[in-house]
Amino acid sequence: MGVLIINGGFPKGGRTETLTRYISNEYRFDYIHINEANLPMLNGEEKQWQLPSVTSFIKKVQSSVGIILISPEYHGGMSGALKNTLDFLSREQLAHKPVALIATAGGGKGGINCLNNMRTVMRGFYANVIPKQLVIDPDCFHSETKQLLPEAKNLVHELIQEFEMYIKFLPTIDHTKKTKYS
Repeated sequence: MGVLIINGGFPKGGRTETLTRYISNEYRFDYIHINEANLPMLNGEEKQWQLPSVTSFIKKVQSSVGIILISPEYHGGMSGALKNTLDFLSREQLAHKPVALIATAGGGKGGINCLNNMRTVMRGFYANVIPKQLVIDPDCFHSETKQLLPEAKNLVHELIQEFEMYIKFLPTIDHTKKTKYS
């Protein structure tokens, strides 16, 4: 599998989904909308890890070469549903994997807390979160067609270029080699 986009936004048909579909179609990346992943609310019970929806989700993340997380900012962070989704993962699936972050915001100066929240969580997985990140707000969409404007498409393209650069670096790293620091 190639790049996997995880869409943590609601509602269906909203700006987060429009952005996700644009990136998926433009760059031929796979994506998961967390509504369709059908994951339960994590309760820590062992049987949850055996559910087909959970094992399928984990396999998709494990086999990807990189992850793009997209979430709207809700109350100063990523969506709670996205956090719940990520809690089913571990370092085994995400350590050293390139991750790009995009927040959708309602306007003003929103979105940055969502990015910081996602970055903090990904650090907990030892993921390789790329430096470039984006906040896409309503001004980035055409008011009538609801499609991304050319300026926003350029911002997305620049993010994807940097993200792909990090993906290219990944195969050259041999994490099995022992060093004097291992």
